[in-house]
Amino acid sequence: MLTYILRRVLLMIPTLFGIMLVSFVVVQFAPGGPVERIIAQLQQGADSSATARISGSAGGDFSATTQSQPGGGAMEGGSSKYRGAQGLDPKFIKQLEAQFGFDKPAPERFVQMLWNYLRFDFGKSYFRDVSILQLIKEKLPVSISLGLWMTLLSYLISIPLGIRKAISDGSRFDTWTSAIVIIGYAIPGFLFAILLIILFGEGSSLAPFFPLRGLVSDTFATLPWYAKALDYARHLTLPILSMALGAFATSTLLTKNSFLDEIRKQYVLTARMKGLTETQVLYGHVFRNAMLIVIAGFPGAFISAFFAGSLLIETVFSLDGLGLLSFESIVNRDYAVVFSTLYIFSLLGLFVNLLSDLVYTWVDPRIDFETREV
Repeated sequence: MLTYILRRVLLMIPTLFGIMLVSFVVVQFAPGGPVERIIAQLQQGADSSATARISGSAGGDFSATTQSQPGGGAMEGGSSKYRGAQGLDPKFIKQLEAQFGFDKPAPERFVQMLWNYLRFDFGKSYFRDVSILQLIKEKLPVSISLGLWMTLLSYLISIPLGIRKAISDGSRFDTWTSAIVIIGYAIPGFLFAILLIILFGEGSSLAPFFPLRGLVSDTFATLPWYAKALDYARHLTLPILSMALGAFATSTLLTKNSFLDEIRKQYVLTARMKGLTETQVLYGHVFRNAMLIVIAGFPGAFISAFFAGSLLIETVFSLDGLGLLSFESIVNRDYAVVFSTLYIFSLLGLFVNLLSDLVYTWVDPRIDFETREV
């Protein structure tokens, strides 16, 4: 097992290198950049916010001309390589390029970036004047809250429901619960979030009990511990319900199918012939084998919900988490945050994949990845 773990860890190095290289090359050909953003902010009436750029209301054009090289590449034969920079002091443009590191060739910048990241030196955001690690630390509580509670809620629903559906396969209960699961999976989470806000959010006429902004109230620090727990739960209820609506569908059907496959095997018939009760057969023999895939997939499901599944929900409920941070960094061309979060998330994702394999062996010691035999 140690040999297998070492091999997997070593394979992470070229994988991570490939992810960063491809992303870096793509950014070099993407229009616009942080220098263009600064120039646009200098234009009279320019609105450089992410929302304005998406809606098309920005007063300045952030994209470089067809002759420009994104990320600070040189252009020959023109007065300026940035649209909107005409009339600005060339020395000022050079200072901007040096500030963002674009005065160096792209290969040199890539090698320097990797060297810094290997030492976990991620630097500062281009536009927020705060270290990237501090920025991520500020957003973590929101993402952890959404990812952890949503994953736990979906598993608490999907596993018992999947077992019950497998036991009563083909019954009316199995039919109508399958219909509910499929409908819930088909409804986008952000649409369900809007519906919940209309019905139960503050200001609604039905049950205005749940706040619509933030992770906690402004007076959270002054509340007693039980009031803090209630306030925290009130703020998270609607976002987690919105995210969990479709999250438990896959786990429910996977649990059901796993139990059905195990129930039909010969060892289950043998256990019943020995006189074991249905509960003993189900939870003493079937459960361990059937839940192998479901339990081993928990780390991956958590990471997926933690990093990728909450952007729209964070936007709807005004929750400032990692999903919103990544989106705004991409739109605003804050490449320092983009590449840092990509590196951290990719590294964490690779380790989670390894952890999922180790959970397989913990749940069922018969599995040996080193010999690739079961």
